[in-house]
Amino acid sequence: VLIDIDGKHEWRDCIDVPGVHLPRGYYFGTSSVTGDLSDNHDIISLKLYQLTVERTPEEEKRDREVFLPVVDNLKLPGMEAPLEPMSGLALFLIVFFSLVALVFAIVIGIIVYNKWQEQSRKHFY
Repeated sequence: VLIDIDGKHEWRDCIDVPGVHLPRGYYFGTSSVTGDLSDNHDIISLKLYQLTVERTPEEEKRDREVFLPVVDNLKLPGMEAPLEPMSGLALFLIVFFSLVALVFAIVIGIIVYNKWQEQSRKHFY
């Protein structure tokens, strides 16, 4: 994609992504709306070219089978590698401290319950 900001026919690269495979039979769409600044952006023209290149039969077959746009070697958001499993020591420490916290919470609960029972017996009627 090339851009000419000043209108002087001095085109410079805006974006260059190699390995783009687009399906056949689709249309390009553009929009100059950018939120509150929609009046500051104009699309004057689009020039699209189809390059004629020699392709191997394998490339022709691959291009016919493209149904979704694909870019080679592009990492999409949310497509990170799966996390490595935790080590035995990390798993042990998590379980150990969870059990310690659970026992601590039970002991505190018993103490609070006993204090509440003691307070509820001291009513003078």
